[in-house]
Amino acid sequence: MITSLFLLQLALLVFGAVAGFLCRRSEEQANWAVHLSAVFAGAVGVIYSLTALTGGRSFDLGFFSISPVGPLRLAIDPLSAFFVLVISFLSTVTSIYAIGYSRHYQGDGRDSRIACLGFLYNLFILSMILVVTARDAFYFLIFWEVMSLVSYFLVVFEHTKPEARQAGIFYFVMTHAGTALIAAAFWLLFIETGSFSFDAFRLHANNLPSVVKNAVFLCALAGFGTKAGLVPVHVWLPRAHPQAPSHVSALMSGVMIKTAVYALIRFLFTFLGEIPLWWGTLLLTVAILSTLFGILYALMEHDLKRLLAFSSIENMGIIFLGVGMAAVFTSLGEPLYAGFALIAALYHLMNHAFFKGLLFLGAGSVLSQTHTRNMEQLGGLIRKMPWTAGAFLIGCLAISALPPMNGFVSEWMTLMALLAGSGFDGEGLRFFTPVLASLLGFAGALAATCFVKAFGITFLGSPRSSHSEQATEASVSMKVGLGILSAGCVALGISCGWMIPLLNRAANSALGYSDENLFSFSRQGFLVSPAGMSQISPLVIFFTLAVLLIALVVLLGKGVYRIGPSWACGMPALSPRMQYSAIGYSKPMRRVFSFLYRPTRRVEVEEEGHDLLRTAQRFEVKIEPFFEKILYRPAVQWISRLSERAKQIQRGHIQLYLSYIFITLLLLLIFVRMS
Repeated sequence: MITSLFLLQLALLVFGAVAGFLCRRSEEQANWAVHLSAVFAGAVGVIYSLTALTGGRSFDLGFFSISPVGPLRLAIDPLSAFFVLVISFLSTVTSIYAIGYSRHYQGDGRDSRIACLGFLYNLFILSMILVVTARDAFYFLIFWEVMSLVSYFLVVFEHTKPEARQAGIFYFVMTHAGTALIAAAFWLLFIETGSFSFDAFRLHANNLPSVVKNAVFLCALAGFGTKAGLVPVHVWLPRAHPQAPSHVSALMSGVMIKTAVYALIRFLFTFLGEIPLWWGTLLLTVAILSTLFGILYALMEHDLKRLLAFSSIENMGIIFLGVGMAAVFTSLGEPLYAGFALIAALYHLMNHAFFKGLLFLGAGSVLSQTHTRNMEQLGGLIRKMPWTAGAFLIGCLAISALPPMNGFVSEWMTLMALLAGSGFDGEGLRFFTPVLASLLGFAGALAATCFVKAFGITFLGSPRSSHSEQATEASVSMKVGLGILSAGCVALGISCGWMIPLLNRAANSALGYSDENLFSFSRQGFLVSPAGMSQISPLVIFFTLAVLLIALVVLLGKGVYRIGPSWACGMPALSPRMQYSAIGYSKPMRRVFSFLYRPTRRVEVEEEGHDLLRTAQRFEVKIEPFFEKILYRPAVQWISRLSERAKQIQRGHIQLYLSYIFITLLLLLIFVRMS
């Protein structure tokens, strides 16, 4: 049954990719066809992945063969099933949302635009499913490249915008640099094992020389870290994700970058055998830098989608904190703690897919109705778009890790995993992991500050421009998508007792433990950390907060408050210019972290002959992109100088080019002779 449903999902996605071209005479029919196919495909994926997770079932399919590589193998185990579940569920919701959102691409005189979007969208989902089910390095790289190329075309879908083209070029270069490193990691494994099969990698894992293992790990970390948006190879993410259509942005931030987590877990716990302790330490260092830098730069943004993109870097850092602690505990021979840390990572991965998908869809609703992502031109939308505002608020609460939302549970588990590391010796863990825990808490406070800004500036106060003044609520399908993810954020927060067994199976599969060794961290409605360090009950927290909220509503209903006019400092009326701006809100943090941001200010003043008679005043502030300045700009300059020198070999003489060919042929003959 699982095999049939898997093949049905692939078939539906293939049909959805071509359905738009079959319905080209009607853009509305094409819109419904491509997205309904994706809805049904996602629903089928949810069904068989849940079946595989709950029943411990799996399948292994062999298809055609490309000699000498071998047949295409697609398989499902609990870890793959977990990632298929996350991809399928979020794609189902985004596809429902896209039915309404994609209508603004209709009627622009380009009949094939919806068809092209539907083709790329379905192919994008298909490629992600194939990436997490491939069981051969050769085909994995093919599907990985398809995923990267299709997502590139989705980033530049609105190619008439210069910023979309620039972001696309940046993404194209960075993602293929990462792919080259991933290919190098697989090639080193192939040299040692003589096969591209994942099974061969697993069987030879303990026989790999330490030098090869270290090289493979570093290549995999750099390659998959690029796709995941880890610091310092993150610079493409805040450029590319905001440029794609909003439902695609939700998939890119919600699940595409998580395929890198899947692949790195495979390398760490399956392909490379025994894990040295310094691997986990390095991973933790990169993760905490990503967490801090991601949220610090998100706090400075006033472009709503760029803010969410930077926040994805922070949350990928939190996920990799869990993976890093799992690697540390595995190297120390502590399977119970390793399982808890990996479950925390997988739980936060799923939670992030829900609340980041919700926030990107909410931002898409704002964009579709106001035609701007600039928070300085928004405000007052809670009265114009109450449904979107409510859903966005739930997403803000979840991403800020406030109870009883889902983000709170997984960040609590990650914090407990970090604190548990203080009880073990080895490379300064007693000191290092508590410091990481404190920095994670600090990042959580910054995240709450950031999303108070995101919600408050966008939805509260008075409209700052005609964009927000004329806004109306989103369409029905868009509201349905927002509602499903909002309910999911609450449900995942209070139902951890039911979620832990599913995550147990995925973690056991990743760590190579048998099903009999399932970890038990959920007892009588309480979530318990290893060795009983701490325990919480999200369900109790939820009901306590619900009772307090009901009591507050009852008190307010008895008229214990009075509504009066706002104080306008003696002015006749309040003006939108009197309320906080996005730049003004973040100024205290910009001053505190000025050593990092290095802000530059520009003030323009227009006067009428006297400095007290000012007709206009404009203020602009910019922050310095730290990693671009110290890393990428010097690299680009060096490559440019090297390219200028390399151009000297092109003299335009045919005799010189023939000599190049002759020398190359001679060197190849010598190489073949020596080998």
